[in-house]
Amino acid sequence: MEPSIAVLDASVGDTPAERNLRREIAGDVHVFKVSEGVFPPAISATDWHYDGVMISGSQTSVYDDLDWIHELTEWVRRAHTADVPVLGIRWGHQFLAQALGGRVVDMGEYEIGYKSVSRDGEDPIFDGFPGEFTSFETHSDRVAELPPGASTLATNEYGIQAFRLGSTYGLQFHPEYDRQTAEWVVEGKDFTEARIRNLKDGISEETVAAVEEAKRVFENFLAIATDHQPVVGDPRPRR
Repeated sequence: MEPSIAVLDASVGDTPAERNLRREIAGDVHVFKVSEGVFPPAISATDWHYDGVMISGSQTSVYDDLDWIHELTEWVRRAHTADVPVLGIRWGHQFLAQALGGRVVDMGEYEIGYKSVSRDGEDPIFDGFPGEFTSFETHSDRVAELPPGASTLATNEYGIQAFRLGSTYGLQFHPEYDRQTAEWVVEGKDFTEARIRNLKDGISEETVAAVEEAKRVFENFLAIATDHQPVVGDPRPRR
């Protein structure tokens, strides 16, 4: 039976987030637009039918004072307590770090484009990866402090690029981005024309091909999720 994954789409409005994740997840995908207040069901013996959870990127900052972010924080804390495998990407990475006790800050600059990432130790999420790989980045916030007990799994000159806390994983980079999405992101930035042109020049057949190996994280996470037996609990926020 193919794995079943709940995708929590934190992007705002019409974005490629759902399309990209559906393309990369080889399983039964159910999308919940959490930025619009749509959440998965409770984790219980009768109602929870997912092997794992993925959290997308977003145009917001994780420290923004938004009702849906507060609600998602409580949901994720209960999911983590129930030991459900969760993978956060970019905003999802920062969100998980903050929700579980870490700290996220404004970098004061943008990391954007195809960047090198270095592994730090061994973990199943990076099975089959070389010591250094390339992926697309687009963020101006970073995880300044990990939650207590979390382990750093990858870094680059901008800071923490991946972490793990129990069955929860965060990835600062975007392994799901295709060329179309990279171009869409660059064109939407409030940069100078020269910087946008330079970034678009960096989106080539060679760089797009170079990031393909980073997509292996989806296969690895599905393997982790399907082999895992979470503790049954209820992650819904209490009202």
